[in-house]
Amino acid sequence: MEICDIMDMVFNYIIFRGKRNEIQGVMNTMNLYEKYEEKILYVIFGVGTTIVNIITYVGLTQIIGLLSVTANIIAWIISILFAYITNKIWVFKSNDYNVEHLKKEVITFVSARAASGGLDIFIMYIFVQILSMNDIVIKISSNILVVIINYFFSKLYVFKAKE
Repeated sequence: MEICDIMDMVFNYIIFRGKRNEIQGVMNTMNLYEKYEEKILYVIFGVGTTIVNIITYVGLTQIIGLLSVTANIIAWIISILFAYITNKIWVFKSNDYNVEHLKKEVITFVSARAASGGLDIFIMYIFVQILSMNDIVIKISSNILVVIINYFFSKLYVFKAKE
């Protein structure tokens, strides 16, 4: 063992003594993040998509004065565009920018979101309008289901890894 190795061991002991648990905790957190990175980013950008939707809607109705249905459609389009871009680049890391591939990807993504939006409307209609259940509970439950469906649809069909 050389003197440099001994000095390095002494230095590490002095700096890190008593910190092993803290360092191990940080390492465990980093390992968990790496393991669940895709899902964590999906949730983060999903929240971002919701914020984009709400801010756009409020801006269009309260500042510009658009009717709620028109504002809601525009807010949905903008938030879907935001979701597509963030999912493509950061969540699923899809690096294919070929024009034909992009067209297929965008069409599949928007179709999936339209279908899950339709499912949300259907669930709300059945459980709230017909069965008279609590609209807030059903909306939250429906949104959880829609988020899960959107994740798997994006992972398996829209941004699937090339084989």
